[in-house]
Amino acid sequence: MKSINQIHRISLRDQVYQQLRNAIINLELEPGERVNDKELAEEFGVSRTPVREAFKRLEDEGLIISSPGSETKVSLVDKIQSRDAFTVVASLHELAARLAIPYLTEEHAVTMEKINADFKLAIKNAQRLEAIQLDDQFHEVILIASNNPEILIALERLMSKIRRLELLKFNELDGMNSVKQHHDIVQSIKNNKTDLPELLKQNWLSLSSQLTSDMLT
Repeated sequence: MKSINQIHRISLRDQVYQQLRNAIINLELEPGERVNDKELAEEFGVSRTPVREAFKRLEDEGLIISSPGSETKVSLVDKIQSRDAFTVVASLHELAARLAIPYLTEEHAVTMEKINADFKLAIKNAQRLEAIQLDDQFHEVILIASNNPEILIALERLMSKIRRLELLKFNELDGMNSVKQHHDIVQSIKNNKTDLPELLKQNWLSLSSQLTSDMLT
């Protein structure tokens, strides 16, 4: 008999967690905003249990703050934490580039070139969410080519510490500099790729510098 694999459906608690996480990261729930498990349970049409479980996971990630007897709130954006996360993110992208080098082809470069053109247009039109999503798509090409899912798993957790700061300060960013850096990355893939890991690392460190430049040292 032909074997049939069980279809895995995302659990209710995971759905609640993912939606709340996305709402926080995309600033639909703003830093410092009060969140209430009873109200959210009613909005989701679920019991309070999956919402409370989501709160616990989000608290572990530093996205909400809750303590007994006090209000639960979306955490404020911590620039020091973001800066530290950027350092690790840059190193992970550098590693991904090193691992991806043997597998990257002209086809990958063409795909990334098209994404970068759309990214440039989104920046010109001040479409911050679309621009950031396109930036993710650009880098995802190399991440997937690295054939190391552990890098993706590590980045998923780290990016939550960065994304809100990116959105909050989007209008202060030099988007055209990112477009140019992306162009250089594409050209490296088309050529000998020797400088690709360093270009990836500097792309992320440059973003870090822009977003955290007003921090006291």
